[in-house]
Amino acid sequence: MTSTSLVRASGTVRSRPAAPATALAAAAAAAKAPTAEAAAPTAQPDATAQRNPAAQPHTAARNTAQPFDSGWFDNIRINLSAAERRVATLPGRRSVKKDAQAGWLLKAITCIDLTTLNGDDTAERVRRLCAKAVAPVRPDLLAALGFADRTLHTGAVCVYHRFVATAVDALAGTGIPVAAVSTGFPAGLIPHELKLKEIEASVRDGASEIDIVITREHVLTGQWQKLYDEMRDFRQAAGNAHVKAILATGELKTLRNVAKASMVCMMAGADFIKTSTGKEGVNATPLVTLVMLRMIRQYEARTGLRVGYKPAGGVSTAKTALDYQVLMKEELGRAWLEPDLFRIGASTLLADIERQLEHHVTGRYSAFNRHPIG
Repeated sequence: MTSTSLVRASGTVRSRPAAPATALAAAAAAAKAPTAEAAAPTAQPDATAQRNPAAQPHTAARNTAQPFDSGWFDNIRINLSAAERRVATLPGRRSVKKDAQAGWLLKAITCIDLTTLNGDDTAERVRRLCAKAVAPVRPDLLAALGFADRTLHTGAVCVYHRFVATAVDALAGTGIPVAAVSTGFPAGLIPHELKLKEIEASVRDGASEIDIVITREHVLTGQWQKLYDEMRDFRQAAGNAHVKAILATGELKTLRNVAKASMVCMMAGADFIKTSTGKEGVNATPLVTLVMLRMIRQYEARTGLRVGYKPAGGVSTAKTALDYQVLMKEELGRAWLEPDLFRIGASTLLADIERQLEHHVTGRYSAFNRHPIG
């Protein structure tokens, strides 16, 4: 397969085509939960370690901030027609069926940030969500799929700061990290000092991942140094908690802005770049994803450092999740199918995946209300 260069900028854009897995056994082995040793924390602030000592799934080396250099992104241009053609090939060219599909969907579950970010959230709802994160698929389905003796859980549980301590307590001993949205989510327009205090408070309560929102004004007005400084401060405030930078791509107007914001946030130390809050009018799309993945590829080529990717908002069906998984593997490689480097922010996706797995086992589709998620 020949890959068309979609992004013109300084630095090499590499191609890594790869085909999806073809056997449930291979995918099942890949979906196996990390060992206790791999999940053990390596370094963490004392307060977080006391609150949630087991929730450290990250084994890959973290991104480290690079000095600000506008030369990395000044000349970025997006070849829109090539990008649209690349994305258009996904649904028709890749068909993952039967055992292979079940294996890929089991892997997708391990990458879900199971999320509740509603104004009517309660502590009890969060506890129910955590219970679903620990046991995302019915035991009888796992047994039929050959997973009865394996540990399967979601990548994380994502909540507002108010419920971090509740989630940490509910997930104690499971190895599932708690992610907190922060910095005035979703608009990100509170004072900068309050953003830093919110991050620090979530880390003290036990959050080991922080999903921050950038100030979109910095992007829309081309104030890239300010965006870099803001992201650098967020990373420092988070300490050893991993930071996901939410770009709110639906509000950045152009793909070029998306590409530049991605590069600046990675340059400032973001561990993940994330599409959306889920509250914008337009959230994750394959086109935006492709641009962000190419920026991750360029950043790795420059620095040797790997940065994760998280689509959020609009990823609600198993078919959509499979499209994202295929794109991740083809653009970045096998490592980006693991929760260390790939997450999906979702609240209803898990129910559809469980429905598809039940159909694979029984040949029948069940109603959504038979697969509650909280």
